[in-house]
Amino acid sequence: MSEIKRLTQIPVLVAAIGLGSACVAGSAFGSSGGDDVLVLKVGKILTMNADDDVINNGTIVVRGTTIAEIGKWGEVDVPAGADVIEMTDCWLVPGLVEAHNHTGGSMSDLHDYVYLTNPGLRTLDTVAPQTPDVEWAQSGGVTSALLIPGSGTNMSGFGTVVKFAGKSADEAVLKFPASIKIAQAGNPEGYWWGVGRMFMNYNLRATLEQAREYNAAWEQYESGQSETKPLFNPMWDDFRGLYRREFVASVHTQIYQVVMTTVDMLADKLAIRTVLDHSTFDGWKTARLVTEQGDILTMNGPRQFHFDRTQRKIHGNAARWWQSGIRRLGVNTDAPVIPQHELSYQGAMACWYGWTPYEALRGITRVSSEALMVDDRIGSIEVGKDADVCIWSGDPIDPRSTCWIMVINGDVVRDARDELRRF
Repeated sequence: MSEIKRLTQIPVLVAAIGLGSACVAGSAFGSSGGDDVLVLKVGKILTMNADDDVINNGTIVVRGTTIAEIGKWGEVDVPAGADVIEMTDCWLVPGLVEAHNHTGGSMSDLHDYVYLTNPGLRTLDTVAPQTPDVEWAQSGGVTSALLIPGSGTNMSGFGTVVKFAGKSADEAVLKFPASIKIAQAGNPEGYWWGVGRMFMNYNLRATLEQAREYNAAWEQYESGQSETKPLFNPMWDDFRGLYRREFVASVHTQIYQVVMTTVDMLADKLAIRTVLDHSTFDGWKTARLVTEQGDILTMNGPRQFHFDRTQRKIHGNAARWWQSGIRRLGVNTDAPVIPQHELSYQGAMACWYGWTPYEALRGITRVSSEALMVDDRIGSIEVGKDADVCIWSGDPIDPRSTCWIMVINGDVVRDARDELRRF
């Protein structure tokens, strides 16, 4: 491991190499033929793994859909006949992961606000590959996203993790169910004639308790504790994974009072694995509750700053969460509120208001994948994981950088070296 430099050995990570250049040195893709083997040779690999390994002058070998080898130039054998992309002034990073997104499917089907809680709805049936929205996500280095319904009701349905690739919905879907979308305030108040937080929380809790009882009845039957087979109910059956903690509740929650209720009701009392979506305004004031609870991930955005009238001061939201001890922290776009291809910009804005670039990049790669419980597949560059990677002209958190090459499942889905930058 001596040839792999740790993060502590690279004090100025944001000094992107080759900014402004197209990083086109070396051979072009496809020049050597190859049979399901792709080799990427670059100037810097940010693995974003648990050890924060950074490899200068690095190479990865992709076999089929997964990463097979990682190492330095000359220390990794290039298989005969492999396709080689050589861009030695560029950075290779994991594909960016968007943890709060509404553009991976048909928008007209994502806002069915029939009841205040809608436990039977799901986004799986709305996944739409090969759309202009997908192309825009690719241009910004975003390879995966959590597709969720809107937030006009307290519970709007089940989310799906999709990849921005594939010719069919089946090829695009990475995980379903991936979340249950909950909004505890900040939109559902407008439902019909208007409701307040007291009734919203009562009604939401009652819905989740019904789902919990359904799961408990099935667990008792399946374990032999009960001989009575419960009646199958498609409205409640997808919740079983929620109570087995196989996926999360992604919660539209902001303002410290609302975040406080999310922590208390969902994470503590109902023992649901919870992801705080938005976490904006002065939500960071609940950081102590979040750290004490210990099983919550925080995704901030798309607001990256807030004017606190009690202090007469502008705060950077991500920076205040970080300064308050939150270490599993990411950002999101809530696309199309902020365009999906501007996910890296949200990280840059968070840094402008006080966060740090490496942590911001981790927040839109590894932390996002951990939040969505898909970190065994994506979010970092490691042997055996999906080959979802991007070659950038430099640090993705630097707005001057461009994503030139995108690889998803081992396939080059975007090569923009001969194109003008889209944004």
